Amino acid sequence: MAAVERNRRIALAKLFGSKDLPLPRGITSVCSAHPLVVEAVLRRAAREDQAVLLEATCNQVNQEGGYTGMTPADFRHFVERIAVTAGFPVDRIILGGDHLGPNPWRKLPADEAMARAEAMIVAYAEAGFEKLHLDTSMGCAGEPAGLSDALTAERAARLARAAEDATRRVGRKPPVYVIGTEVPPPGGATQVLEELEITRPEAVLETLAVHRSAFVAAGVEPALARVIGIVVQPGVEFGNANVALYKPDRAQSLVSALDAMPGLLFEAHSTDYQPAGELSALVDGGFGILKVGPGLTFALREALYGLDAIRREIAGQAASRGLPAVLEEVMLASPGHWSGHYSGTATEQRLQRHFSYSDRIRYYWLDRQVSNAVDRLFAELPGRIPETLISQYLSRLYPKVVAGHVAPNARDLCLAAIDAALAPYRIATARR
Repeated sequence: MAAVERNRRIALAKLFGSKDLPLPRGITSVCSAHPLVVEAVLRRAAREDQAVLLEATCNQVNQEGGYTGMTPADFRHFVERIAVTAGFPVDRIILGGDHLGPNPWRKLPADEAMARAEAMIVAYAEAGFEKLHLDTSMGCAGEPAGLSDALTAERAARLARAAEDATRRVGRKPPVYVIGTEVPPPGGATQVLEELEITRPEAVLETLAVHRSAFVAAGVEPALARVIGIVVQPGVEFGNANVALYKPDRAQSLVSALDAMPGLLFEAHSTDYQPAGELSALVDGGFGILKVGPGLTFALREALYGLDAIRREIAGQAASRGLPAVLEEVMLASPGHWSGHYSGTATEQRLQRHFSYSDRIRYYWLDRQVSNAVDRLFAELPGRIPETLISQYLSRLYPKVVAGHVAPNARDLCLAAIDAALAPYRIATARR
C-alpha cells in the first residue's frame, strides 16, 4: 500500500497546484449547483482551513447553458459570489468539469457532437477550471452505444488538445486531467442493485496505454504529465431504493493495478450514501477523489420536507399548500428529468419522485415555482423554531440544536443537514 499512498500524494499535489495548504489523504469532489449545497461545502472548508473541489457536469453547465442555464464562466461567478458570503478565499476553490464530452449532443452525428464538445471544453478551460474529466465513451447518432477504447481515447485526446490550446491562448494555468469512463450511470442506477462488476486491472492498464498513445498522436504529450487519475468501478453505486457498499476485499486486484501506474490515483463516482468506514477504505485503496452530489441534495430535501411539516403543525388549519405539493405539480408538468428513470405503479413512481436515492428531484429546485415555494416556506416559519418540533421532524439535527451548535431557524437547519451528509467525507479524507 506504500505505492498507493505515494501515488495518491503525487496526484493530489498536482491537483492542489500552488495552493499553500497541507495535503489531505483525499479530497471530496462535490457535484452540485444548488446554492445552499455550495455554501455548506464552503463553510465547512472555511472551518477546517481546507481547499474545496467543486465540479460541474457537461449536462448541467456548458457553453449553451445546460439545464442550469449557466456557462462555465457563469458557474465560476456563481460559486465565487457564494464564497464571498461564506467568507471563504476564492483562491482555495478548485473548479472541475465532469464527464466532458459529446454526451449532451449524442443524438447528433459524431462530427457535430464532437465539435460542440470541443467548444464546451474550451469554455471550461477559458473560465479557469483546473480539473477536467474527459469522457468520450458514448456513441453518437449511428454509432454503437459504447465505443472502442481506441476511438474513445482518440476523441479524449482531441478534447485535451482543445483545452491545452485554450489555456495557452488566454494565459491560464494548464489543467490536470482525469480519464476513464467505467462508472455508474450519471445520477445512479435505475434497477435494484445486486453485486456489481468491478473494473478488471488489465482494463485499467489498457485504458491508460491507449490514452497515452492517443495523446502523443494528437500532439499533446506534455498533458500526459498532468493526467492525475482514472475513473473505474470499485463496486460502489446507488439505485432508486438501495445502495451498493464498497467491499475492499472484492477490489484488491483493481487496487493492485496502481502499482503499475506511478503518480496516478483512482476517482470514485457515485459514492453518495457510503458510510464513513467505506469511504475511508476507498481512500486507503487509492481512491483519492470521492465524488458526491445527489446525496447532498437528498439531505437538503429531507430538511426542507421536515420544515414543511413543522410549518403545517404551527399553521394548523390556516396552512397554505405545502412544498411537496408544489414539487409534485412541477415534476408532473415537466417529467423530462425523471420519467426515464422511475418505473412501476403510479404510487411507486410518486414515491420515487420525492424519495429516491437517485434524487431526480434535484433538477427542479431552481425552477421558479419551486424556489418561490421554498422562499414562502422560510418566510412562514418563525425565526426560532421550537426545539420540540425539530426533535419530531428533524431529529438528526436536534442534538446540535440543543447543544447550541446550530441555530433553530430554517436556513441554518438546511445548511446543517447538508453538512451532516458531508461529515463522513471529512472523516475519510482528513490527514491522520
